[in-house]
Amino acid sequence: MITLYSDNSWFVSITLNSLLLGIAIVSPKKLLTFPGYLNAWFLGVSVWWLLGWQGYSVIATYFIVGSAVTYIGISKKEKAGIAEKRSGVRGPENVWGSGLTAFFCALGTLFSSSFYTQLFILGYVASISTKLSDTVASELGKVYGKNTFLITTLKPVPPGTEGAISLEGTLAGFLASVFIASISFFINFINLTEVFYCIVAAFIATNIESLIGAKFQNKISWMTNDIVNIINTSAGALAAFSLSLLGIELFKVINLL
Repeated sequence: MITLYSDNSWFVSITLNSLLLGIAIVSPKKLLTFPGYLNAWFLGVSVWWLLGWQGYSVIATYFIVGSAVTYIGISKKEKAGIAEKRSGVRGPENVWGSGLTAFFCALGTLFSSSFYTQLFILGYVASISTKLSDTVASELGKVYGKNTFLITTLKPVPPGTEGAISLEGTLAGFLASVFIASISFFINFINLTEVFYCIVAAFIATNIESLIGAKFQNKISWMTNDIVNIINTSAGALAAFSLSLLGIELFKVINLL
């Protein structure tokens, strides 16, 4: 059972996230810049208050796994010039590029009825499933992808090209979405049908992100990676919403037969 924004949530959330922030700041291995840590602190505090430990566990899992895969083959990626900026140390723009959709889905639970609350939770998990799928596909595809193709033409391109896909990266990204959705199920955050919706939504949205990267990212000045990430995660959440509502309607039709 999910308990949302209980009376002591703020205290627990601020205490926990402040403790983690202190550990992160003194740690010799930096995953975020200092402003990045402050923004992540705010996001973490908000998520725990709005969605409790289950919602926090999901986004924390994304952060841990997403950060870890960034450093896989980092020397190879740096040598090829396709590694993340700052050697994988992310800033506030990356925090919100990845987490803005999840934040708004979490915020939506504050103002909605029980039906829409669960729908917003589904969108929250789907957006994070989508982002981890995209991150894992990109980072591992750069290292292990044997053949990399542009999604719009299927012509071979170098790893790291915007809109490029590989079989290895696509499979890794798919498994990452299964991982996040399954964790959400096992902590009683979403049901088994919603796990399916999240996986399908992540697959759809990740390919949409590749299409946007191939067609627009290098042609539109404001179309940065972080903007594309917001579009990507929003597409994942919207796809999950649509699948859920379609499933409800199909269930109604079946019951009428």
